[in-house]
Amino acid sequence: MSEHSPGLIRRFFRGLWNTLNFTRRLVLNLVFVAILLALFMALLRREPTIEPRTALVLDPKGSIVEQYTGDAATRAREELMGGDNAEIELRDVLRTIELAGRDARIERIVLLPDEIGAGLSTLRELGQALDRFRETGKDVVVISEGMGQGPYYLAAHANEILLDPMGSVVLEGLSSYRSYFRDALDKLGVDVHLIKVGEYKSAAEPFVLNKASDAAKEADLYWMSGLWNEVLDEIAALRRIEPATLRADIADIDRQIEAYHGDLAKLALERKLVDKLATRAEARELLKGMGEPSADGETFRQINWRSYLGMQVALPDARPQVGVIVAQGEIVPGEQPQGTVGAASTAQLIREARQDNAIKALVLRVDSPGGDVYASEVIRREVELTRAAGKPVFVSMGDVAASGGYWISMNADEIWAQPTTITGSIGIFGMFVTIPEALDKLGIHTDGVGTTPIAGAFDIRRPFDPKVESIITRVIEKGYRDFIGGVAEARGKSVDEIDAVARGRVWSGAQAKERGLVDRLGGLGQTIAAVAGRAGLGDDYATRYVEKPLSAWENLALSLSRSQAAASIGRWTGYDLPLALLPKTELEQTLRLLHTLGGNRYGVVAHCFCELD
Repeated sequence: MSEHSPGLIRRFFRGLWNTLNFTRRLVLNLVFVAILLALFMALLRREPTIEPRTALVLDPKGSIVEQYTGDAATRAREELMGGDNAEIELRDVLRTIELAGRDARIERIVLLPDEIGAGLSTLRELGQALDRFRETGKDVVVISEGMGQGPYYLAAHANEILLDPMGSVVLEGLSSYRSYFRDALDKLGVDVHLIKVGEYKSAAEPFVLNKASDAAKEADLYWMSGLWNEVLDEIAALRRIEPATLRADIADIDRQIEAYHGDLAKLALERKLVDKLATRAEARELLKGMGEPSADGETFRQINWRSYLGMQVALPDARPQVGVIVAQGEIVPGEQPQGTVGAASTAQLIREARQDNAIKALVLRVDSPGGDVYASEVIRREVELTRAAGKPVFVSMGDVAASGGYWISMNADEIWAQPTTITGSIGIFGMFVTIPEALDKLGIHTDGVGTTPIAGAFDIRRPFDPKVESIITRVIEKGYRDFIGGVAEARGKSVDEIDAVARGRVWSGAQAKERGLVDRLGGLGQTIAAVAGRAGLGDDYATRYVEKPLSAWENLALSLSRSQAAASIGRWTGYDLPLALLPKTELEQTLRLLHTLGGNRYGVVAHCFCELD
C-alpha cells in the first residue's frame, strides 16, 4: 500500500458521503421527473363530462372556514401527496351549490355530512344554500353512517335522509366547560392579577378562580339557550316534528335508548329524524332508481363537488364589484398570515378596497373572538374612513364576532348576523403575571435599584406593585369607556343604554338584534345583496374577495396539486401526508390569549372565550 493512500476511516467516510450524495441526487431527479410527468399527464387529461341527470356528490371532509389558514405551498403539497385537506373554504361550497342549482344537468345533490366540522352559523349558511337549491325543483339526499348534532343540523335541510342501520343521530345540546387553574398556579408560585370592566367578562377567570363565577354561568346559559332554541326550532320545522316533542325526546334520551334496546338507528327512524335505514350499497341502489346508473352500472351517475367546481371557468367580469374582506381569527398587531386578523394586513386590504374604483361597496366578513384592543381600533378606523369616502360598508358576522370582533364591526353602515352567531362581549380586561414566589421555590432572588418609583415595576420577577395595578386599572377603564362610547355613537344610543347590554356579556345574534347591537339577521349572501342595493348596483354586480394575491409559483403549485394525474403520482410515491383535524383545545386557547398579551405592556385585551363544546 502506498504511503500516500487514504486510511481505512477516511475511505469509509468518503464512500458514505458519495453514497449519500448519489441518493440525494437520485431522489431529486425522481421527484423532478414525477413533476414533469404529472404536468404532461395533466395536459393530456380530459376533463370529466357531465351528462344529464347527474348527481352532485357533496362530501366536504374537514373544517369549513372563511379563509384558509395555511399557506398555498403547504396546501398544494398536501393535495399532491394525497392527504385529506383539513380545511375547506365556505365560499367554495356555497358557489358549488349555487352553480349546481342553475345547471340543468345536475338533478340532485347527494350530501355526505358525517365528516363536516363547522360552527352553527356556518352550517346555517350551508343549509340556506341547500334550501335555495331545493327551490329550483331539485332534491337533496343525505347518506350517513352516523351524525352528531352539527352535521345533522345541516342534513335536516335535505328532502330525504338515509342512515346506516348501524348508525346514529345524537342531539345532546350545547355546553361550555373550561378548566380552572388557580390552585395549580398557586402551587407553582405564579400570581395572576386580573383587572376587568364588566362582571360578565369571563375570558380570564380560569387564571384567578377555581370555578366559573355566577355571572359567567348566568350569561353563558342565556346565550347558549338562545342558540339551542334556534337550532331545535329549525330542525323541528324542517323535519315536521313538534318542537315540544323534539325537546322531550332529547331530554328523555336515556329512556328512549333503553326502550329501543340500544338501537340508535331505529330510534332515529321512529322519532322521524331520518327517513330510511340503508347501507351504503342499498343507498346506491336507491339513488340509481331515482336517477340514472353510471356507465359501468355499479352506481348512480355522479360527479364529485371538487371536480365540478374545478371545471368552472372564471371569466373576466367588467361589472361593478362588491368587495369582501375576511377577518378570521385572533386580532393582533402587525402583518399576519391568513387565519389571524393582523391590524396592518387587514387595514391594508380595506385601504386597497377603498382605493379600487371597481369596488363600489364593501362587506367585512367577521369570524373572530377578538384580541388586542389597539389592533382592533386600527381596523375600525379603516372601516370608518371607507364609509367617509362614500363607499358603504356592511359587516357580515360568521360563527363568532365578539369583543374585539364587535369592535371592528361597530362603525359599519349595517351589521348583519345569523341568529346563531355569537357576538357582544363588549368589555375589556387586563392581566399581569408575576412569578417571585416561583423563583423563590428555586432559590432565585431578585434585587436592585431603579431611578423612579415605577422603574422595573413591570418586571414579572418582582412582587406586583400597587402603582402598576392603578395604572392598568385606569387604562382598562378608559378602554371600556372608549368601547361603549364608540358603540353608543355608532348605534345611535346613549352610553347608559349600551352599558346595560355590554359589561362583557355575550349574546346570540338574535338576542343582539333585540338589544340593538345588530341591524338585521341574515347570511353572507344576503349581506352582499343588501350592500349592493345600498350602493345602487341593483342585481348587476360581481363579488370579489379582496385578499393578498398568490404568487405565480403558488398558483402553479395549486393548479398542479388539483390535477388527478398529479395526485395519483403523489399517492404512488407513498408520501401520504394527511392532516389531522384536531379540535381547538383549552391549552391552545390559553396559549393564544398569552400570545395576544405578548408585547402588550398593560395586557389590555378585548377577547371572548365563547366557543362551544
